[in-house]
Amino acid sequence: MDLRHLIHQRIKENDSGMGMAFMQGKIVKGIAGFYYVHVVESGIYECKAKGIFRKEKIKPLVGDDVVIDVLDEEEKLGNITEVRKRTNELIRPAVANIDQVLVVFAVTDPKPHHNLLDRFLIMMESKDIPVFLCFNKKDIATKPEIKELQAIYRSCDYPVIFTSAKEDENIEEVRRILRGKTTAVAGPSGVGKSSIINILQPEANMETGEISRKIARGKHTTRHSELILIEESTYIMDTPGFSSLYANDFEKEELKFYFREFAEYEGRCRFQGCDHIHEPGCAVKAALEEGKIHPVRYKSYTEMYEELKEKKRY
Repeated sequence: MDLRHLIHQRIKENDSGMGMAFMQGKIVKGIAGFYYVHVVESGIYECKAKGIFRKEKIKPLVGDDVVIDVLDEEEKLGNITEVRKRTNELIRPAVANIDQVLVVFAVTDPKPHHNLLDRFLIMMESKDIPVFLCFNKKDIATKPEIKELQAIYRSCDYPVIFTSAKEDENIEEVRRILRGKTTAVAGPSGVGKSSIINILQPEANMETGEISRKIARGKHTTRHSELILIEESTYIMDTPGFSSLYANDFEKEELKFYFREFAEYEGRCRFQGCDHIHEPGCAVKAALEEGKIHPVRYKSYTEMYEELKEKKRY
């Protein structure tokens, strides 16, 4: 009898009664209806979700804290019986309980795409998830390039760290930021994101051996979000779905509230409900002219505003 058939059989046997043992863990990967749950000091269990979740339209997500009913300790098979209350939830990618996001871009080669970077920031602001900005490839950057990025993003109060994965510079500072939290790592390809992850957890590129062995039985190869254990209670989430974000999950009138440097000017414009685009007597545009708001950020705002305006039209 193969293991997947065994899981289904054991779930039927246990669906209405007690299993062997209950444990608490965290879903670190979900693929093809199977969930891989990390239980501290016990390892990773391959689980199915009880039928009641389908009836209640609850879909377990990577990052969920769950209770599992252990069906077979030797084979590490289980059954998810409870999904604990989530602190937050993202739709793209579908993940839960993120404490913070580490947004990784390169200082240069490639130069940062500011509009894309600002989309990451706006999406996290809208979910009230803290962000740390990491600019990698410091070893090949010029001082003016570094100063420009500091001017843009420290002016709107984001923590900024400059790293070199190649020279292992400031990676320990990144480790300190991650400690004790579940952190989503976001950013485009080619910026050294994988290099940083592999320094933090050398086994990351092996896709966490225990899970790989289990998944190999089902021959699933599609990339999905997954949690990587760095140290006790410290996870990073490699999120392939983060590479293309569109700030279209809210209305254009809401966008201004997610640019944190606009906050101090709210209510100081001539017109109530000012969108800081064409209105006269706009406090935000006055601050822009005075150099208190960076033009790169304001340009991102106007581009996203027009995009949301177009979306509403169609």
